[in-house]
Amino acid sequence: MAEVYDLAVIGGGINGCGIARDAAGRGASVFLCEMNDLASGTSSWSTKLVHGGLRYLEYREFRLVREALIEREVLWSAAPHIIGPLRFVLPHHRGLRPAWLLRLGLFLYDHLGGRKLLPPTRTLDLSRDETGRPLKPGLFRRGFEYSDCRVDDARLVVLNARDAVERGAVVETRTKTIGATRSADGWTLDLLNTQTGERSSIRARVLVNAAGPWVADVLAARVRSNAKAKVRLVQGSHIVVRKHYDHDRCYIFQNADGRIIFAIPYENDYTLIGTTDRDYTGDPAEVVASDAEIDYLCAAASEYFARPVRREDLVWTYSGVRPLYDDGATDAKAATRDYVFEVDDVVAGAPVLSIFGGKITTYRRLAEAALARLSDSLPVLKQRAGWTAGVPLPGGDFPGRDVAALAGQMRAAHPFLGPRDAARLATAYGTRAGRFLGKAQRAQDLGTDFGSGLSEAEVAYLMAEEWAMTAEDVVWRRSKLGLRMSAQQVAALDSHMRLTRAAQLELRAAQ
Repeated sequence: MAEVYDLAVIGGGINGCGIARDAAGRGASVFLCEMNDLASGTSSWSTKLVHGGLRYLEYREFRLVREALIEREVLWSAAPHIIGPLRFVLPHHRGLRPAWLLRLGLFLYDHLGGRKLLPPTRTLDLSRDETGRPLKPGLFRRGFEYSDCRVDDARLVVLNARDAVERGAVVETRTKTIGATRSADGWTLDLLNTQTGERSSIRARVLVNAAGPWVADVLAARVRSNAKAKVRLVQGSHIVVRKHYDHDRCYIFQNADGRIIFAIPYENDYTLIGTTDRDYTGDPAEVVASDAEIDYLCAAASEYFARPVRREDLVWTYSGVRPLYDDGATDAKAATRDYVFEVDDVVAGAPVLSIFGGKITTYRRLAEAALARLSDSLPVLKQRAGWTAGVPLPGGDFPGRDVAALAGQMRAAHPFLGPRDAARLATAYGTRAGRFLGKAQRAQDLGTDFGSGLSEAEVAYLMAEEWAMTAEDVVWRRSKLGLRMSAQQVAALDSHMRLTRAAQLELRAAQ
């Protein structure tokens, strides 16, 4: 008889991969399938922040904010290569929220989450501080500077999946669940490999529906559960422009409509601006930033910056759909970002847990809470609860959270690496960069350079260890080198990867 997994997870976003990692680390046997690439949905289209959510205080989401504030430093310690501190400047805009209210909110922000490592809020004189120079002269005299963290969102997903596999989980990408049958002793999932057309099935005692924007589709069409919770799809779009200012701090801007947007230094040479909030009713796979959203973000940023942000400044736009829990809020921006579970255990011993909502910052706590809900059905999950709080993610096992020192060590060991290339590799892979750098002393030792320092050895590592199958996987999710590489370079990379993949499949078939 085929193996029966303890836990099957549908969905390879941050929630699904976080749950798979936590469960595998407790000794459970885990199977995870994702119909596309890991992080190809909502999880790669965020504002790239691990943050408490300052604006959620206005909606009295104190538990969510506290949990998120605590998680900032937990996640930073676990993955200091892909997560790091940022300072945010909040200019006081006369006519919007009063200064005393902003200061009160930031006081709570500093103290709700037991901050230990990140520096506290301070008041700025924007007429003197360098962060006032890019702003419209004379309009913004006072500001507040506070802490949050950056994150490479897609890499956070991949590293959770990688760690899950190294703890015994099975992760299959490009594998769609086309049917799910429940019986008294568990589930049978019917699977389709979308690359080869191969069909297969697996069995599991418990099912987790972490399909993100497709959570309701999985419930209705495959699991056939009578779920009462509803998902609210909210579109969030971002624009990326050429570097708009020279210092390293970020901005959070209030808008007259009550929303906020961020302007964040991004990938050394760019500025990331976002996000929007509007209800979405189409296919989540086809979401794109609309003209209205692009105009909105340009106009909102231009209210503050002395040099306007114009459409001709854009180098990239991206958009994602957030699968929020529908709490009945009138406006999309007011819908809760907290997570909600629905457990359907109509057949004793074969529950399905579906996830509504959540945010990247709280994914680890969400995983703990989800497994706690399932622990009566799977007693193995009662072991090692909370273990992920103190264990580094792959590549994060270096001292002092000092990425610059790690990059310096890489340059010493591999003298051909320039400062920017070493910084990119250290920030993306941490200590695991050595797995493909090996003993290389010349760039040629790493094989073909596909552009912007992307080597054949790095691509081979991404294909073997991080589930990359196409150029898009590499240049937009495992990295953001798509901002720098030409269309011809990306096409050459894609051709190389397809040929490599075909050769691997042919060799496998022959064995």
